[in-house]
Amino acid sequence: MLKDTHALTVKSSNINRHVNASRTIHIHRASLGLLLSALMLGGLNVSAQAQDLPTQSAQTQDTQVQGAQTTSSSDQQAAAQVLDLLNQYSSDADWDKYFALYRQDGIFIGTDASERWGMAEFEHYSRPTKGWRYDLTERHLIQHGDVILFDELLNSPAYGVSRGTGTLIKTDGNWKIAQYHLSFPIPNEIAKQITAEIKAANKQ
Repeated sequence: MLKDTHALTVKSSNINRHVNASRTIHIHRASLGLLLSALMLGGLNVSAQAQDLPTQSAQTQDTQVQGAQTTSSSDQQAAAQVLDLLNQYSSDADWDKYFALYRQDGIFIGTDASERWGMAEFEHYSRPTKGWRYDLTERHLIQHGDVILFDELLNSPAYGVSRGTGTLIKTDGNWKIAQYHLSFPIPNEIAKQITAEIKAANKQ
């Protein structure tokens, strides 16, 4: 009887251990399940945030870059049109339209060293003439906000290769010429010969 009682006690103890172990396993499994769920949800949130952030940043950067390019392109096209009209109006001797492309405080620098004229002096020189023709060959524009620097190669029936350089400033929403400098590029091979002739002419 004692043996049977001991046997029952042992069995009961074993049963309790199995039950406790089973409960522990269920608790661990439940905890593990909750932990995995939390990690998965957290991972999804982090993943969603990680996906959203670069997309928003890229869109902002693309918009800014595209906006800058559009503005720059639009301004440069408008400035180029002003320079095209300048050559057209000078060829037609349409002086009212020609001088409307300059700022009132604009400066024209001609090919002669003495030719640095304000608008009044330049008009006094230009209006009695029949104009001059310069055809565009090549042009470069560099924009700094409301200022555009330009240089262009031109072909003149009278003088051949010529160069125009200068500055345009956005004035009351329109691009106006603030300075224009016309010159004749000299090939390096004949530079000393030409400058010697210029020196001789200045001495006379």
